[in-house]
Amino acid sequence: MLTFNHFNFNVADLDRSLKFYKEALGLEPVRRKEAEDGSFVIVFLGDRRSTFRLELTWLRGHPQKYDLGECEFHLALKAEDYQGTYAKHKEMGCVCFENPAMGIYFITDPDGYWIEIIP
Repeated sequence: MLTFNHFNFNVADLDRSLKFYKEALGLEPVRRKEAEDGSFVIVFLGDRRSTFRLELTWLRGHPQKYDLGECEFHLALKAEDYQGTYAKHKEMGCVCFENPAMGIYFITDPDGYWIEIIP
């Protein structure tokens, strides 16, 4: 039997991404790994409830914007207070797509990754 462990997003500015994920989703670092030569930093974020982790990877040798293709992949999080979370994301200006018929919306992180918010 296999179980989900983590999902990775590569990020251009680790500090900016850490701030976004804490403010927008309440995710906090649970583990950090840094290369001895400084070529990468990996930070695993957790929600304090599940064992699933979001891995943020910063690569020193990748200064250009990441090509996310058509962004047809995404991470999804369930909101306990859907309306309150929606209002917060609207205020932050990070809502990028809404689908009222399905009762969901998406936010985008500083690197352009889409995150689905479900009730």
